[in-house]
Amino acid sequence: MRDKTQTNSAAPGDRLIRAGAIVFFIGTVATLVTVAPLFLGTTPFPTYMFVLSMLMGVGFLIAGAGVFQSITAGRRQARAASSPSASPSPSR
Repeated sequence: MRDKTQTNSAAPGDRLIRAGAIVFFIGTVATLVTVAPLFLGTTPFPTYMFVLSMLMGVGFLIAGAGVFQSITAGRRQARAASSPSASPSPSR
């Protein structure tokens, strides 16, 4: 039996995971830009670049929240599917 979920449908938490990945990527780029002057021997960047590099952690937390939202939605759906009132009784 095929799964009834379509491949292009968005599950709960998908948007948070995508947003977290984007924020994490921006933080990664900011971290690389911030650390580069240490290796190149140039003047360091201003403080706001160090603040931008903290976006890695923020993105990780956002994506984690999306994963937990997806887990709870899956558990809720499994609980609803396994409850006795959800399945019809066979008639004779």
